[in-house]
Amino acid sequence: MHIVRLQLRVNEQWMREHNFARWIRRDGTIQSTMYFSKKAGKVKQPEQAISFGPQVKPGELVFGVAHIYASKNDTFIHVTDLTGRETIVRVTGGMKVKTDRDEPSAYAALLASQDVAARCKELGITALHIKIRAMGGTRQKTFGAGGQASLRALARAGMRIGRIEDVTPIPTDTTRRRGGRRGRRL
Repeated sequence: MHIVRLQLRVNEQWMREHNFARWIRRDGTIQSTMYFSKKAGKVKQPEQAISFGPQVKPGELVFGVAHIYASKNDTFIHVTDLTGRETIVRVTGGMKVKTDRDEPSAYAALLASQDVAARCKELGITALHIKIRAMGGTRQKTFGAGGQASLRALARAGMRIGRIEDVTPIPTDTTRRRGGRRGRRL
């Protein structure tokens, strides 16, 4: 289907004065009408004011929730809104370093936390509640080196810290640890 530019007889003078162009299909139906700006000859797009995050007064704190999962293999920092439904930013230690052995390190967690803090500030979040967890269950219940470092880095990056909560899952029954009766044999 070829599109041809058509100068309309009736509105030709008016369209030229007001920088309009109209494209019409060969069967006679109008495909589109465009407005061209006088300065550059480019199509003028209506500008929209885009604002991220909530509308708040200056000096007012806007809270998010930072879910920090620090295992012995990696550190995840996942910031959500207060309900936990909407993800704002999620960065891991493995995204910031190149080797696998450096993923759970405090340095990788620090770099990830700095990225998280910068993105939160862009979106207007100024304060964070912290929920930190280890692997838990039948595995280790103390979080890795990245947990402490990421918490410190968030505070140092200018984020206000609200509540700090340890949400490591703790078993309340007699669930057996993996490995069997005689344990893991090396």
